[in-house]
Amino acid sequence: MNSNRMVVAQRGVIPPPKHYADSAWFKYILSCCAATTAEMVTYPLDLTKTRLQIQGEKGLNGNGIHHQPYRGLASTGVGIIREEGMLRLWQGVTPAVYRHLIYSGTRMVLYEKVRDHLFTRRADGTRPVWQAIVGGILVGGIAQFLASPADLIKVQMQMEGKRRLEGKPPRIHSAGEAFVKIYNAGGLRGLWKGCMPNVYRSAFVNLGDLTTYDSVKRYFVSSWGLSDNYWTHALSRGLLYRNSLDCLMKTIHNEGFWALYKGFIPCWLRMGPWSLTFWLTYEQIRNLSGTSAF
Repeated sequence: MNSNRMVVAQRGVIPPPKHYADSAWFKYILSCCAATTAEMVTYPLDLTKTRLQIQGEKGLNGNGIHHQPYRGLASTGVGIIREEGMLRLWQGVTPAVYRHLIYSGTRMVLYEKVRDHLFTRRADGTRPVWQAIVGGILVGGIAQFLASPADLIKVQMQMEGKRRLEGKPPRIHSAGEAFVKIYNAGGLRGLWKGCMPNVYRSAFVNLGDLTTYDSVKRYFVSSWGLSDNYWTHALSRGLLYRNSLDCLMKTIHNEGFWALYKGFIPCWLRMGPWSLTFWLTYEQIRNLSGTSAF
């Protein structure tokens, strides 16, 4: 900064540069804050989705009795509130937040690094879409693999309320206890049990979320002349199965093909609000912190 710029900055016209604002560790923290906000707002839909997906599995109901108390998103949510209480809609949110401290922080920082250093930049400032696709898939898979233990713990905690309603003793009382039990039973490999379907899913979720947002936002700014502001950001936007294949085959055999899509609607309904909340929060806190726009 030259002397004239320093004088202007001291007068309050131009704020002095924040050297930490564009550092990787600071962006990591900001992405974790935005993801935590989005997770807290939309988590009840995630719990509802999990309950819908897993309630038909054999071996989860007491005395071998097969029943399906919930039908659809609304009845599941109301049933959980009526039978377990309002706060149960956030059961398992702690490991879900832990997951995003790894998953969202890793995918956002890693994607930005890959984009800024490996992508080709055209004269108009845009980048080839195929590079964004490859980058999004790659960082999504890596981030989910690292966060898989937290995902496993989250699902186990989500099911505790249902087990207790069925008269079964609780298996775990906290995320820490779940971690210790999984590790003692299966070691490090046990913490990544069944992780690959989620790795594949997250790779393509990033294709639809991170890659799309990045590409569409840059298109709006460069081609439509929109400002990089709030409106542009909004516009852009274990024991039952041996492995993933065994889970697939048993689900189809026991519940039919369409059981694979149980919980699709709440999952779909959650992803929209989650992404909107995340990107609006992330862009705004980056702006308030003096960090360059994503």
